[in-house]
Amino acid sequence: LGADLVFRTPMIGTVSRKAGVTLACNPDAERLLHSGELVGVWPEGFKGVGKPWKDRYKLQRFGRGGFVSAAIRTGVPIIPCSIVGAEEIYPLIADLKPLARLFGFPYFPVTPTFPLLGPLGVVPLPSKWFIEFGEPIRTDEYGPADADDPMVIFNVADQVRETIQQTLYKLLAQRRNAFTG
Repeated sequence: LGADLVFRTPMIGTVSRKAGVTLACNPDAERLLHSGELVGVWPEGFKGVGKPWKDRYKLQRFGRGGFVSAAIRTGVPIIPCSIVGAEEIYPLIADLKPLARLFGFPYFPVTPTFPLLGPLGVVPLPSKWFIEFGEPIRTDEYGPADADDPMVIFNVADQVRETIQQTLYKLLAQRRNAFTG
């Protein structure tokens, strides 16, 4: 699922559609889940990819919990996925807010290579990734009304967030070097 900004951005929107990305909204998520598709969500949204270097691997708030309500409505489990390595590919050292506002972006990144190297600056730095899937968090035990209960949504989203955060800490402790593993 992708944010509406993804589809408004030239070239990225076209490539995303061809790759099977659909709008991050509950009706689309529920349609896909009802038809047996796997749905990937990044509940931190742009706050997660626009974090300063000092905040890497510190999860941000998980939005409004739409992913939880879609999972409860369809009775599918939520499988936490923790990724270490992604936050080193574009180390954010600054955010040019005036340019972000001008282009309608949530942030405008300055990294060691972008915008200094122009288009070459979007080539990611090579980092070693570790990906771990956690135990599924069941949602089939909730009733239909729970999909609209803010406390249920908050509690499940917080359980997912805390599971991912603890796994990130574990993976970071095992990793020796961001670029060689």
